[in-house]
Amino acid sequence: MSELHQTVMLQEAVEALLTTSSGIYVDGTFGRGGHSRAILKALDTNGQLIGVDKDPTAVAAAKELAGSDARFGFYHGSFALLPHQLRGMGIDAVDGILLDLGVSSPQLDDAERGFSFQNDGPLDMRMDTSRGETAAQWLARAEEVDIADVLYEYGEERFSRRIARAIVNERSKEPIVTTARLSQIVTDANPRWEKHKHPATRAFQGIRIYINRELDDLKDLLGNALDLLRPGGRLVVISFHSLEDRLVKRYMRDMARGEQLPAGVPVQDVELNRRMKLVGKALRASKEEVAANTRSRSAIMRVAEKLH
Repeated sequence: MSELHQTVMLQEAVEALLTTSSGIYVDGTFGRGGHSRAILKALDTNGQLIGVDKDPTAVAAAKELAGSDARFGFYHGSFALLPHQLRGMGIDAVDGILLDLGVSSPQLDDAERGFSFQNDGPLDMRMDTSRGETAAQWLARAEEVDIADVLYEYGEERFSRRIARAIVNERSKEPIVTTARLSQIVTDANPRWEKHKHPATRAFQGIRIYINRELDDLKDLLGNALDLLRPGGRLVVISFHSLEDRLVKRYMRDMARGEQLPAGVPVQDVELNRRMKLVGKALRASKEEVAANTRSRSAIMRVAEKLH
């Protein structure tokens, strides 16, 4: 097993998440079950864990775990649909939600999934291959301005317009259906390469995030987090790039601050209606973990606890 398959910030996340060993918890990004197995080890016989993942390839690992541990259940879909799923299970609220965001290492490593510009394969990029539009299908029909907007907003690509123009020009000659071809088009159109970063990195990130509604799903989950958590329940989020982390940081900060009133308004602290408290500071992977698993280098974990 390569270093890329290691679960990031495993112990730190589990310790931050669990407030009671008999609680109900959600692993919103099951993957191959690294965090879930560690959570189950820490729960007692009355504890319960619900795993969630969009990726059909996660289902097999989840079924195996469910078959060996009655405390575990699994839902194939997006964590954005947690309110509906929990209601269907007769669960009003949970004691903690863990999200390990972004694309998983097994997804990146599998050329057939189309996530990586380093391995040639079909230009798919869907986390859930059972539904939705592939990256190739979207690039074949999207307007140039929409492609540019996606590259700029989700990929933070400064040359988004130039790259979008190249994509539209090239697709008129031949459909763009492989990762290698898209990577070459982006590379040729990128006039200034960042040091230690492949010139197609930002474009691939932007398209992947758009195709999978990654930021939209995160916004939906954050919007429902307070209703999903019991008082004292915790939200633990591990992010891998600034777009995700910015959303999480802003949400947790706003919930911890409470209502923002004009300066000088006489109001007691209790009246600010603070909904959450921050648990510790933002945490990064240790030097030892980064040395053992380079993927953890960009990871940042934030934790907030529901107050009432």
